[in-house]
Amino acid sequence: MQIGMIGLGKMGLNLVKNMIRNGNEVVAFDLNKENVKLAEQAGATPASSNADLVNKLTAPKTVWIMVPAGKPTESTIDEMLSLLSTGDYLIDGGNSFYEDSVRDGEKADAKGVNFFDCGTSGGMEGANKDGNFMIGGPSAEKFEHLKPLFEGISQKGGYLYTGKTGSGHFLKMVHNGIEYGMMEAIGEGFDVLHNSQFKYDNEAVADMWSHGSVIRGWLMELAKEAFAQDGNLDKISGKMFSSGEGKWTVQEAIKQGIPTPVITESLYARYRSMEKDTFTGKVVSALRHGFGGHAMDEKK
Repeated sequence: MQIGMIGLGKMGLNLVKNMIRNGNEVVAFDLNKENVKLAEQAGATPASSNADLVNKLTAPKTVWIMVPAGKPTESTIDEMLSLLSTGDYLIDGGNSFYEDSVRDGEKADAKGVNFFDCGTSGGMEGANKDGNFMIGGPSAEKFEHLKPLFEGISQKGGYLYTGKTGSGHFLKMVHNGIEYGMMEAIGEGFDVLHNSQFKYDNEAVADMWSHGSVIRGWLMELAKEAFAQDGNLDKISGKMFSSGEGKWTVQEAIKQGIPTPVITESLYARYRSMEKDTFTGKVVSALRHGFGGHAMDEKK
């Protein structure tokens, strides 16, 4: 199918490559002209503006937005709704707050545009190949138009139409809250090893735990890769930055009266890491960099 991609950063550009590899025709735009050139080199048709991108699409037009959550996303959605027509499709694939997505869906519905909120997981690697997507939107019937796109760019079984608008980003919010807790546990475990009387090879431990143990998984593989580059993570600080979704999960849990002690404590640990350097923080920082390319604070 033909699709327009707005936002060609770490995730957006990899999604473009994934889409093209799976037989889709992509029109691409980003405020950074160098990113547009990279998309063109990957086989996309370049656009000089959001309006130019829409003009290069054929009806029903489908546009995927992959820009930072908050004002950048909201302003882009508002512009798209002024450019798109009844029956067109608009996807927000970023980490938007689900209540914002509900409001965006209402605005789109008033314009006759089919708005889908898409939680995107799998990091840069997943964006490039075999991603994971949680998609909310107006109806399962409307989603049928987008289904071939997600069939191609997802891992087998790696996408789900989750129901009404807002449900996709809500699911991704909770997913990221769980992610906070899992990374914190891995970081704390290696912190105990690091400070014990025994001298462990962190890379070897992470590699062994990746082969048949109960705690095996991608995060453990990323830990191994991080330790392979820097055995004790001496080159980075233990600052664990947060992008907001863990906080949103905790706030929603409080609204519902649902206890989430693990996720809540992992969020607080990130806040504390901004004040005090810990080995736990180093591990979590390295894991976040491994899957999402998130910034690490270099050790001063």
